[in-house]
Amino acid sequence: MTDVQSTPTYLRRSGFAPDPDLARAREAGGPWPVTTPFGLHADLVTRYADVRQVLGNTAGFGSAAGGFLTADPNARGPHGERLADLRAGNLLVLDPPDHTRLRRMLTPEFTGHRLSRLEGRIAEIVEQALDDVERAGRPVDLIRLFALPVPSMVICELLGVPYADRDQFHARTARQIDTSLPVAERLDVLRENREYMGHLVALARSAPGEDTLGMLVREHGDELSTAELVGLANLLLIAGHETTANMFALGTLALLAHPEQLAAVRDDPARTVPAVEELLRWLSVVHAAVPRTVRADAMVGDRPVAAGEHLLLSLSAANRDPAFVEDPDRLDITRGAVGHVAFGFGRHHCLGAPLARLELRIGLPALLRRLPGLALAVPADQLEFRSQTVVYGLRELPVTW
Repeated sequence: MTDVQSTPTYLRRSGFAPDPDLARAREAGGPWPVTTPFGLHADLVTRYADVRQVLGNTAGFGSAAGGFLTADPNARGPHGERLADLRAGNLLVLDPPDHTRLRRMLTPEFTGHRLSRLEGRIAEIVEQALDDVERAGRPVDLIRLFALPVPSMVICELLGVPYADRDQFHARTARQIDTSLPVAERLDVLRENREYMGHLVALARSAPGEDTLGMLVREHGDELSTAELVGLANLLLIAGHETTANMFALGTLALLAHPEQLAAVRDDPARTVPAVEELLRWLSVVHAAVPRTVRADAMVGDRPVAAGEHLLLSLSAANRDPAFVEDPDRLDITRGAVGHVAFGFGRHHCLGAPLARLELRIGLPALLRRLPGLALAVPADQLEFRSQTVVYGLRELPVTW
């Protein structure tokens, strides 16, 4: 069992809810010191307005030194690898102009027009997964047969990654985002992931396909280093399946705990869009944004911050700020919660947010319609939540119908 006291405040949860200390930190306004699992000392930012202020100002608050991927070009990892190479192409830890240059190359792949062409294929993938659920018989682990396969196949097809390799990259991703593991071990996994993606990049350079990786090679191959191509593709693969998979699992569990709202999502298509937005806000599966470093003395809300100070932005606390929505701890799929920061904000707003929303809008109602008697196969208090991970979730979700 995880030692709760050893888990940083911003990673702690009680079921769906953030740790009560986050609400106390928000009420106090700060500073609220925390130490990340990578040993970074930072002050927690919890208020909705303050989180948006910091995320919206990349000139004043940089992300290049966030986490353990230091901006020092001479820094080395546990195997002597340059950490600058491990950072290459990772949009989460880059600032303009590198961030702007790389993001501009990818943006066309995630526009409404491009994604509208994927809608039919996503619906097919969802139905195929539901076929597998029904064939497996009751009970089943909904994560193994639905929540994880759907976004994994979607991102594999979009990016150009063999779906047959899914068990390997699922396992590596689970270790990479597990904050209870030593930093050196997580860097090992990061290196393994990049080596795997490096092989796919080499194949794409020799024979680019019609997928996103092929597009990057054809249209931007001369502008991108191999390290940048590897970093971009690796980020898309991990973020493209891990976050949505946990939203599917936790979103289903949340609706099972609120049967009237479940019925509305199942039976009324007009409820789907606001329901997805409210679930994104209420669950906030990504606990926090990449730490920011204060570039010059400034004010965050009503408190001063000094140049060089690190700030950790709690997305879960911000999304449950009473200054943002009324009665924020109550799930209410009718409100939609436009403006939540589950996908971040500003220049670092999640590039794949439109894809995640599309998958959830298609997948959740389809699941509830296909299995109208969906129910937990075990008592709710027997479910095991994944603690100490960058993305919150469940280990299994046994269901019947």
